[in-house]
Amino acid sequence: MSTAIKNSTLMFLKDLSKNNNRDWFTENKEQYISANNNVKDFVEVLIDEIGKFDEEILKTDAKKALFRIYRDVRFSKDKSPYKTNFGAGLGMGKGNRISGYYLHIEPGKSFLAGGVYLPEPSVLKEIRKEISMNSKEFLNILDQDEFRNNFRGLSVKNKLQRVPNGFEKDDPMAEFLKLKSFIVVHPVSNEALMRETAAKNFAQIFKSIKPLNDFLSAPFL
Repeated sequence: MSTAIKNSTLMFLKDLSKNNNRDWFTENKEQYISANNNVKDFVEVLIDEIGKFDEEILKTDAKKALFRIYRDVRFSKDKSPYKTNFGAGLGMGKGNRISGYYLHIEPGKSFLAGGVYLPEPSVLKEIRKEISMNSKEFLNILDQDEFRNNFRGLSVKNKLQRVPNGFEKDDPMAEFLKLKSFIVVHPVSNEALMRETAAKNFAQIFKSIKPLNDFLSAPFL
């Protein structure tokens, strides 16, 4: 079982980004299968490592966790048929659990992430309530040393201009309540992906996300 991402997997993705068409992909289908198997095997090891501190993840099927490489181009101006990355979602949307972990593999642009990404309005409202009512607990999670060492705080890419309806404008947690996603991101180098200790190293980073994931899922359990 692979504990690291192979250089050949990264090279396949690099070549695909330069040749994103069906003819090339068909001619190099064996390379895709090999790369996909490498990622699947790596995710299986990663699941076992994460399972040491988050047992729910052990229920995850590595194959089903992988996102399809085929793009849905129906409503996109970009008609490139394939994604130029491999992605795997672990735990998100399983049962009442809305939070989880995400692995993104793309040469020079790989990252680890966790939390909740653009939840539906009813879920988003409950998360905001939880943050407003339990602000001290939430801030303590963000202030943990391991968390701060791995992340620069919550991503603010998806954010409202004003405090959402139903909350006081002067709520001490106003800036957090404006967020539409509650995610953290940790960039990963190609070298880090290819280390034999990659799965263990990534699991330790994911471990620092678990308190945040538990907090975000709490209203739904």
